[in-house]
Amino acid sequence: MIMYPLPGSRDYQERLFPDPALLDPATRAKLKLDTYEDVIAHFTASSLAEDGIQIEAGSLAVTKGAGATGYMVAFRALPAFAQQAEHFAAMHVAMLDAQHAGLALDGCDACRETPAWNPMSGFPVNRSDGPSQWLPCLPVGMPIANHQAVTLMHYPPIVAYQTANYLNNMTLRRWAQILKCAGIGSPERYHAILDVNPIAAPGSGESEYPNDYFPISLTSMFFDNDARGLTYVRSMLELMLNPPSNAENPLTLPLLVCGSPLYDPQAPGWFRTRYKEHLPKDANGSPTVNVLQAGFIRVLPGSPKKTPYLIANHMIAAGVTGRCTDNPGQIPDIRKYEAQDLAAASFLGLCADAAKRGEEVDPGEAIRTACERWFGPNQGDGSGAPNPASENDRLTICALAQMDLCFNPKTISPTYTYEQALARCQSKGGADFSPCFGCA
Repeated sequence: MIMYPLPGSRDYQERLFPDPALLDPATRAKLKLDTYEDVIAHFTASSLAEDGIQIEAGSLAVTKGAGATGYMVAFRALPAFAQQAEHFAAMHVAMLDAQHAGLALDGCDACRETPAWNPMSGFPVNRSDGPSQWLPCLPVGMPIANHQAVTLMHYPPIVAYQTANYLNNMTLRRWAQILKCAGIGSPERYHAILDVNPIAAPGSGESEYPNDYFPISLTSMFFDNDARGLTYVRSMLELMLNPPSNAENPLTLPLLVCGSPLYDPQAPGWFRTRYKEHLPKDANGSPTVNVLQAGFIRVLPGSPKKTPYLIANHMIAAGVTGRCTDNPGQIPDIRKYEAQDLAAASFLGLCADAAKRGEEVDPGEAIRTACERWFGPNQGDGSGAPNPASENDRLTICALAQMDLCFNPKTISPTYTYEQALARCQSKGGADFSPCFGCA
């Protein structure tokens, strides 16, 4: 039996998880999330499943101690998963302690004392999320022990908090499809996400509402501020990028920094300001964070391992801003978006393959290999129009583009499944499998 207390006092622990009273009523009723014990068990079960750690049915329990004593987590792993379960418990406690998740709460408390906290409180800022509210929201329910990469993003949408599920949204569903199409066998291992602003707020595909209230300076002031000891982002990255399962890897896990220049560029913007000494420079000497740019950083000055990184689009950017244009070699053309996203997914797969062999991946070589697959031979920089050598890969780009172009706003999902989109591309896409033949 694996059994461990969560770190800190009960009041502290309850701040780490969504408040049952603030959940969507239908979600609360469906999932039976009436108490903090229920909520903690729900997210723990989700993380175990994402990590692929199998436990005995009915063995997961979360209990509350007497008085102010906090919560205890217990479960019984199947014998083949015993060591992974030990790693899981260690990571679960570390991620939630005062030196990691607690720094997010400290940053939120500091932000609340300023006009920067939810300046549109009580007023709607988009068409779907109601009056604006901000709530601390931490990366719970994701893989924490067996993940293969960490993805840096902007902030979690409020719907993720209200439905107690960061992973069940269009952004992550689309990313899972991209990963599968790139040949990733277990896409759930690539769902470890860290937000530079750990605050749930309005924005489900709508985060670029007029006057973005999560600028780079918000992260630098409250979640990455050495002078005030508010170092949540880098402290959490240092932990998440090198879990016990990665101990034999000479490098950390790869870091995918997501934000299209046309949609939600804040995570790469923070990355650029924080790691400007590590990044390549343009002709003017300015640090760059271009999509498909790869290299190494050290998360902290004394980090023992280097981190391979890749700059990529936001995972939903193609669906929000992509369209058919007369220039498939430049976003917002949907074909360019799809090829860039597939190359990013392939990059992560190549990093994982190198780690399994006990080798150091060369980020530049990995992205060149990925780009030559999805853009074509001699297109290792991904700068041109996508033209893969493989007919199947050309079909893949077309099918994904059809799914992004043909969207049902009522169901908040693509009009066509991937299989249906493939069939449409084969029958309507012409010799070059262009996706630009409409949605009817």
